[in-house]
Amino acid sequence: MNLDLSYTLLTFYKFVDIPNPTEIVAEHKEFCDDIGLKGRIFIGEEGISATLTGKNGQIKAYRLYLDSIPYFRDIPDIDDKSCRVDSHKFNKMIVRYRKEIVALGKRYSAEQIEKATHKISIDEFKKILENDIDSHVILDMRNDYEYKLGHFKNAIPAGTIQFREVPELVNNYKSQFGDKPVIMYCTGGIRCEKLSAMLEEAGMPKVFQLDGGVVKYVNKYQTTHWLGNLYTFDERVSCPVADSEEKIVITNCHYTGKEADIYFNCRYGPCNDQIIALPEEYKSHFGFCSAECYHNSLNDLLIRNDFTFDKFNYKILRGQIKADATRYDEISRKINNHLRQKLEGITFNHAKSNKNHRLSPLSQID
Repeated sequence: MNLDLSYTLLTFYKFVDIPNPTEIVAEHKEFCDDIGLKGRIFIGEEGISATLTGKNGQIKAYRLYLDSIPYFRDIPDIDDKSCRVDSHKFNKMIVRYRKEIVALGKRYSAEQIEKATHKISIDEFKKILENDIDSHVILDMRNDYEYKLGHFKNAIPAGTIQFREVPELVNNYKSQFGDKPVIMYCTGGIRCEKLSAMLEEAGMPKVFQLDGGVVKYVNKYQTTHWLGNLYTFDERVSCPVADSEEKIVITNCHYTGKEADIYFNCRYGPCNDQIIALPEEYKSHFGFCSAECYHNSLNDLLIRNDFTFDKFNYKILRGQIKADATRYDEISRKINNHLRQKLEGITFNHAKSNKNHRLSPLSQID
């Protein structure tokens, strides 16, 4: 089947000092809305970070618009990291001011980042993976849920659930990696480029970044040295990096242990843990990741809507309780009966939520 690839997904960033970012944000949003783009763009004193989709003609118009703004000319790798897609991958257009375009807990100037950046090209990186891997540490600076879905062979996880946790782990990296040169990578390069300034300040001078990140690498080499799918921050979430005949699946269903590579969220609101599962198993477990989350939902009714297999509108039902507390018993009983009926005979392999589990920076799951 031939897909209509008349849309382009554009992902890019640029560290550039912007003294008046809030003035640019409103104009940027108006332009993107006018031409019909959808995605997320963050603009701040550090620069710009964006992922968006549009018809190919819309993307051309947006590229011309970027070039008309002095701050956003000559954006690196904007072509190498773009790809054709079959539709919009976002449901709306968000353009916002952010103090940090990537959250690390500290803002750096473009000059500070440029001075600390030591990039390795994707070709150099491929040679190291093939010929000199034992002399280097390959550090995946994405979060654990991203690493779990797919990563470079022999890479070790950063051990984070959120990127802003990295500063707390720097001393661990220094003691664990010793004098070995470290090559770090992330999805598109932005996290590593900013982190380079922090690591150099912390006394780690032998740290290099994969130029353009995973996206640039797999756009050229696909599954060469890459295992699994690529986690993306759009509606695809789990994106194969090659055709189905060539892709390598390294993950298993949360419920059965069978091979799977699709991410879902636990439907118990306070958990919301991301789990990899077969769609039919996620549906049969009604979207709960564990017995704990199922039983908690019976008590506090904090269940996320998913109308693809569950017609109950829990948000509206909770609103009815809020409006009239005397209806709590009635609505709670209705929801409990519904869940117990749907989950009758279903068992959970996990007693508790795994939400806060972190991978060790010394662990590998290849």
